[in-house]
Amino acid sequence: MTNQKYIALIDCDSFFVSCERKLNPELKGLPVSVVSGERGCIISRSKEAKILGVPMGIPFFQAVEKYPECIYISANHYAYTKISKIVMQILKGFSPNVEVYSIDEAFVDFTGLTKLYKKNYYALAYEIQQKILKEADIPVSIGVSRTKTLAKLASDKSKNTRSRISLIGISSVKELLKHTDIQEVWGIGRKLGVKLKGYGISTAYDYIQRDDVWIKSRFGKNGLAIKAELTGIITSPIDNICEKPKSISDTKSFSEFSSDLQFLKNELSVHIHETCTRLRKIGCKCSTIGILLKTKDFRTYYEKVALRASTDFEFEISREAFPVLERIYTPDILYSSIGIVLEDFSNYSEEQLILFNNNEKREQNEKLGKSIDRLEAKFGRNIVRTGFVNKEVPFKQGFLTAPKDV
Repeated sequence: MTNQKYIALIDCDSFFVSCERKLNPELKGLPVSVVSGERGCIISRSKEAKILGVPMGIPFFQAVEKYPECIYISANHYAYTKISKIVMQILKGFSPNVEVYSIDEAFVDFTGLTKLYKKNYYALAYEIQQKILKEADIPVSIGVSRTKTLAKLASDKSKNTRSRISLIGISSVKELLKHTDIQEVWGIGRKLGVKLKGYGISTAYDYIQRDDVWIKSRFGKNGLAIKAELTGIITSPIDNICEKPKSISDTKSFSEFSSDLQFLKNELSVHIHETCTRLRKIGCKCSTIGILLKTKDFRTYYEKVALRASTDFEFEISREAFPVLERIYTPDILYSSIGIVLEDFSNYSEEQLILFNNNEKREQNEKLGKSIDRLEAKFGRNIVRTGFVNKEVPFKQGFLTAPKDV
């Protein structure tokens, strides 16, 4: 094979917990779990919490009862996003070809970097790891290999090493695949893994031994792509082009059930502000919104509405959103969460002014929205409140709340 590439997967260790420890260093070395909400589930655990036996996904109320010695913290996704951006910027300083795969994972093209930095792949991975630890205070695991799929396996393997760095060369792939359960392969998963085991395929090595005709007839092109990646042939190159999202949403469960319409409007106002901020960051406006209400007994009410004109401004969206909320709201029902979905995006450059609209007022709103963003960037989140004022509801005793800002 010619023109071989080397790809690294950088994976932040227990990312949400690591972010909380960055914000509060006193948590380092203690058993910590991050919870999606007071009535939510465990979504991140420290090494110490794993040793205690705290399982991923367990409801918070059960975790507190079974593992009272663990510290539980409410998720602060705004802070996690800001810290993630710091990590990704560090990676982009090493290579122009970085694909942000998720909030805590990124693929980096290492090809040619050894000549540029005059280091081998291990030394380069170590330098990146230490720079992220020093500048972002986030520990990471790094796997390096010939394809994304192999880099993912290398990253998983690195978590069991002292250095948390693992390199898989072409000569060691065969032995690794023999000891890799088929369900551990990126793109396989539990459901497909069970099906493959029904065919007698228990390991990744078993899978690559099957011929292409057999794989394609049962699993199509995707099945062949997985086989190629496992054998060191790239079928999924690094893509560093950020596509415009199809929708932006924001929702969160309440600390306590509520049927108070003013409280619901207050919470919805917070979500509208969050989604508008994200919308302005990508330079877009939306022309459709959807309001989501969930009840105590898990029923969901959802209604969409087309806006009279595309916008990215909180007040304009609130003007359309609150009447929708009032239509789907019933006073004698207890609600558990509320949210908003923005859809049908257009870039600023694509927007056409409407003859009978107050375009001067719209320009003023755009400037005000951008001013709010600049103030928050400088002084912190929610330095300016729009609409209703958010009421703080304290968590139960023993439940730590995360800091609001980085």
